[in-house]
Amino acid sequence: MPALQNFLSRHPFRKSLNISWKEGIAASVMQASVDEYLIPLGLFLGATPMDIGFLVAVPHLLGSFSQFLVVKAVELAGNRLRFLVRASFLQALFLLPLAIFPFFLFPSRILALIFFVTLFRILANLIATVWGGLASDYLAPEERGKYFGWRSRIIGLAGMATTVLGGILLNTFKAFSTAAGFCILFAITAGARFISSGFMSKMQDVPEQKNPEDMFTFFMFLRRFTESNFVKFVFYVASITFATTLAAPYFSVYMLRDLHFSYLIYMFIHMGAVVASLVSFPIWGRHADRIGNAKVLKATSLLIPLIPVLWLFSSNIVYLFVIEIFAGFVWGGFNLCSLNFIYDAVSPGKRMRCLGYFGFINGAATFMGAGLGGYLAERLPTLNGSRILTLFVISAALRFLSHFLLSRHFHEVRPAAQKISSVELFFSVVGIRPLLEKGRDWSILSFLRRSPWKD
Repeated sequence: MPALQNFLSRHPFRKSLNISWKEGIAASVMQASVDEYLIPLGLFLGATPMDIGFLVAVPHLLGSFSQFLVVKAVELAGNRLRFLVRASFLQALFLLPLAIFPFFLFPSRILALIFFVTLFRILANLIATVWGGLASDYLAPEERGKYFGWRSRIIGLAGMATTVLGGILLNTFKAFSTAAGFCILFAITAGARFISSGFMSKMQDVPEQKNPEDMFTFFMFLRRFTESNFVKFVFYVASITFATTLAAPYFSVYMLRDLHFSYLIYMFIHMGAVVASLVSFPIWGRHADRIGNAKVLKATSLLIPLIPVLWLFSSNIVYLFVIEIFAGFVWGGFNLCSLNFIYDAVSPGKRMRCLGYFGFINGAATFMGAGLGGYLAERLPTLNGSRILTLFVISAALRFLSHFLLSRHFHEVRPAAQKISSVELFFSVVGIRPLLEKGRDWSILSFLRRSPWKD
């Protein structure tokens, strides 16, 4: 990719940007294992739907509270980079017990699993906040959409490979020792995080810009809800998060427990979302640089409620795979532009604090959604023989409500953003009526070879 190489060769933070995507590959191996196979591990250890709710909810709640300590934690470490290296190393240590638990089916194993996952999530939330502040300081606003879109597709390949290999590994070992399969998978997960920590140690630190007006409390942040565009955006995302996590942890439960899918089929269906998000990142990134992040967020949040509804109509494997392709493409745009919107809307001096407050509110929404979902999953009336399908309907309704009530209350912060309708955006991203000079760039071949700086 000569255009990318040219960009990096003259960039003042070329060393860190080059290391960043390599570190991201190792981190993606870890993240994909945890995201895709933590709930299957819980089910293997004997977790009930309520236990799964706690496994998701409690770590996210305590992880969100840790955001209030992020500024102090960086100060104690000395700088952001030193904190990232130490925290990621500790995070790898907390993953190691997950490789041992499958062999020891002791009575309190679910509580022990929740305990170590909570420690993992606390550090994950802190790392995400600090890394986001540091990485955004490497890039100018007009570079972020393209670079992060490109980086996301590279690390997404690593996540895709991990998802595939994890499913094959568990399916292979199921014949003689599922416990050994989980042990190997999570040992690799911890090792990947150790490698990630090593890469981080080679990056550059950027001194934070601190001004007296950048110091504000969480309650001062909340009081600005009626006037602050950013605070309105935070509650919009949190409402989508609450409605989504009401059902999100239970797609895995539905497939593995209710539909009795094998780990291989489970992996295959999840691959639809992984591949689609992988392809979608650079497409959404280029469009966001042209039309603004807010437009992409509002367009994708209109489609997000359709995802759980589509699960109601069939349990056919190919059908569910196609639905996951749609889900991955839509969520790819929403997740990428949520983060980029924060980078655009908040000045560098306030960024880490605002990322922390955003993380806390979003984590609290995850706790409430997953916790309520775990409670309802065993008490709702059945739909097509499953209570979880009823939960999907409720989640879809709340997602629609979040979009229609809150999406119109925040606006784009980029003054030069192009004004287009949601219909025009849809036709552009699928390549029918491209807004960009090279809009038909969503095939796998062009995805693999294209540099984000060619447009």
